[in-house]
Amino acid sequence: MRMAIIADVHSNLQALGSVVSDIQRSEPDILVCAGDIVGYGANPNECCQITKKICTHAVQGNHDMSVLTGNTFSMNRYAAAAADWTSRNLTDESRRHLTALGRESKFMLGRVSVAVHHGSVGNPLEYVYEENVHDGLLASAEADILILGHTHVPYVKKLPSGIVVNPGSVGQPRDGDNRASFAILDTERKMCEIHRVQYDIERAYEAIIGAGLPVFLAERLFLGR
Repeated sequence: MRMAIIADVHSNLQALGSVVSDIQRSEPDILVCAGDIVGYGANPNECCQITKKICTHAVQGNHDMSVLTGNTFSMNRYAAAAADWTSRNLTDESRRHLTALGRESKFMLGRVSVAVHHGSVGNPLEYVYEENVHDGLLASAEADILILGHTHVPYVKKLPSGIVVNPGSVGQPRDGDNRASFAILDTERKMCEIHRVQYDIERAYEAIIGAGLPVFLAERLFLGR
C-alpha cells in the first residue's frame, strides 16, 4: 500500500494546494498528517478544511495545541504572535477539528504497523533530527513505521526494526530548499521518497503581510529557513 505523508502545513494555503495536487497524481491509498496544521501562515481555516477532508489520520502539533490553549510559553515571539492571531481568527469548525485530533495516531497499513507523532514519541515539543534517530524510537512507538514532524527538515531513516520518516514541512521548509515537502511511502517495496513541490511563495508572502502577521514569517518562506 502507498501512504502520502505531510506535516507542518502552518496555515500556508498556497503550499498545501500545490502539495495536494501533486499527491493526487500519485494516487496513494491514504494520506497522513503529522501535525501543525496551523500557525505562522495566514489561512488556518482553509488548511483545516482541506486536511480534515483529505487526511485519513492526523495528530496535533505544538502550534495546534498552543492555538487551542493559548499557552505560548515555549515559543519565540514570532511564533507566539502567530499563535495569538490564529486563535483569534479560528472558526468554531476549525477549532473543533483541531481539538478532535489526538497527540498520537496508531494504525495498521496492510500488515505494517504505523505510529504518527509530531515531535518525538510522547513529546510534541522534542525535535528529532535524522542523527537522533535510533531503534529505541520504533520500540517505544511499538510500530514498524514511525512518522514524525516538527523539525521542518525531511529525512527517511531505515533501521533494522523499521523506518522513521519525517516528510519535512509543507508550509515552512527549513532545510534551505524553499519548495514544499512531503513523502510517499510504499509498504510493499519498503521504500519512502521525499518529494519537493514549487508553489506560489509570492502569494503566501502577500497573505501573511496582508493579515498583519510578523514580516519575518513571510520573508523566511523565500529562504527555506
